[in-house]
This record gives sequence, structure tokens and C-alpha cells, in this order.
Amino acid sequence: MIRNPALVKYLLLALLASITLISAAGCAKQEAPAVSQPAAEGDVTLVIGAYSVVKDAFRELLPEFQQYWQQKTGQRVTFQESYEASGTQARAIAGGFEADVAVLAMEGDLDKISDAGLLTHNWRDRSNEGMITRSIVVLGTRPGNPLGIQDWADLARDGVKVLYPNPKTSGGAQWDINAIYGAGLKRAEAETGEKSVDYAKTFLKAVHRNVESLDKSGRASMAAFEYGVGDAIVTYENELIARIQKGIAYDIVIPKDTILIENPAAVVDKNVDRHGTREVAEAFVDYLHSEEAQRLFVRHGFRPSHEAIAEESKEKFVTPEGLFDIDYLGGWSEVRQLLYSKKGVWYQVLADI
Repeated sequence: MIRNPALVKYLLLALLASITLISAAGCAKQEAPAVSQPAAEGDVTLVIGAYSVVKDAFRELLPEFQQYWQQKTGQRVTFQESYEASGTQARAIAGGFEADVAVLAMEGDLDKISDAGLLTHNWRDRSNEGMITRSIVVLGTRPGNPLGIQDWADLARDGVKVLYPNPKTSGGAQWDINAIYGAGLKRAEAETGEKSVDYAKTFLKAVHRNVESLDKSGRASMAAFEYGVGDAIVTYENELIARIQKGIAYDIVIPKDTILIENPAAVVDKNVDRHGTREVAEAFVDYLHSEEAQRLFVRHGFRPSHEAIAEESKEKFVTPEGLFDIDYLGGWSEVRQLLYSKKGVWYQVLADI
């Protein structure tokens, strides 16, 4: 039974919104143009399938690219955009959504598209191994941090209500869980000199016991938090910076041990070849790595992947003492098997609570 009135009200509103969106989508489906049709003679349409977190940045970035491309080629590019939780977006593209460019939360989601036979190039061969943005996993609290939350262990205290999304649908959630699990490994290593899977699982379980709900995406969890659900939210640093810039009150708590997030973008080969959009798609992904685009990402709270812009903006970001990356956990192949397989740590945690 759900006892939190704010959560009940939020969930009811979310259900109503979902029903409305499904109905609208059903009505609009027959009228949607084929993605391969250009906007006008000589113009080109580029279909973007992205994870929801970049939506605000892209609202500013896409017109910048349109201007750049028209000045360079004389051709006008229009965009068809889709923003979803990263895992949902990856499954949609793998299942037939004809995105020309995929911009996702993690490389594992691009692997799903590659496994479907839609990528024929090595997307890691681009600048910064294909990563266009970086961030870290942090904690967001109510203004003034009334519960005095300072690190992961505080999320396991009695009475602390926590939000993060569902890793089955959200790439952000997997980063969140990787951060907590990795922090558990760090604590075990500091205390015993060894990484202990059992210790890290227990650490993750202690935090998860206090999770109020598992939303579809990081944006959905943030909407719930801003509606009044929960005491702390586990999320991307850039998400909180962006919300604060919009006047939403948060305190950002950076844990001592947390994970470096890296977000990739790639041309979807089979789709661009089908649509005849390879030239503009390749140029768009190159543009995401450019100094101009990287500075724009910084303005939206992302840590840049471009080395020069990272140096230029280093005063804007704090580097946690125990920052680690996905390789500390063995890489994505190991993480997918150890944490998210049917008998993995994450599902063991769910079964034990």
C-alpha cells in the first residue's frame, strides 16, 4: 500500500497524462509523414532519436546547426526529434524507429542498436571515443538540505525517502545504480583492501529500501521530486544545474565516491543510407564534438568531452575525491552481466526487499 499522499496524487496525475498522450499518439499516428521525405526541394530532414536529458540543450543547439549547415552548403535542414528514456529510445530504434542519429545515455544502449545490425561503423573511432558529453551522479535535496545528507550512506537512514528511475527503461538509472554499487566497492576496498561484491550489494540494498518509486526516466523522477515526493533524488549533475538555472530550488550534494558519466552519439548507418542523409548526419555528429557545441553543453550543465573546453571550464565543476569510471566496475559488458542480467545483483536486490 502506498501511504504517501503526495506520491499517490502524483502517480494518478502521471497516469492521466499517460492516457492522454497515448490517445493523442494514436490519433496522430496516421498523419505522421514518412521520415525519409525531405521538407522541400533540395532540403533535407534529419531524424534524431535522443535520450530525454539533452532535450533542453538541443532546443538551442539544433538551430545553431541549421544555420551552420545552410551557410556551408546552402541546404536547409529540418529536424524530426524524439526524446525518451535512453533504454526506451534504444529499443525503439532497434525495433524500427528510423532515427538517422542516436544520442543516448550510455554506450550499452548504442550496443543494442549495433546488435540489431543498424550500425556498420565503429562509432568509438570519433573524437573522445564517440562521447559528446560527460557528467557525474549526484544527489539533489530540498533547499537547505534539511536532513543533512552528505553521502550515499545517508540515503539508507531511517525515514529518508529517495527517488531514482527504473534501470529497465532508463540509462540514467543504470548510471545511478552503478554509482551506488561502485561506492560500495570503494568502501569495501578502503576497509579491507579488496572489492567485495557482497558488500557492494548490501550497500545498494540499504539505499534501495528507501526508494519511493521507480519512474520510467530521470525526468519523470525529477517531476515527482518537484511535485513534493521524496527527500533526495539521485540524478545527473547536469540535470540539477539546469533546473537551478530555471529557478527551481535544489541543493546539490556531490558524494565522495561517484561515477563519471559519458554519453555517446552515433550515425545510424542503415537508416541514413536508406534516407540518403549520411552527409548531413555525419556533419551533425561532428558538430556535437565541436568547440561551439561543447561550450553550449557546458552552459546547460554538462561536463564537456572536448579536452580544450574541459580545461577552459574546469572552474565550473568539482572533481570528487573518489571519482571512478565504468572501467572500475569492469566495463559495460561486465556490468550488464553482473548487475543487470536476470540473476544479477540488481535483481537480487529487488528480490530481497
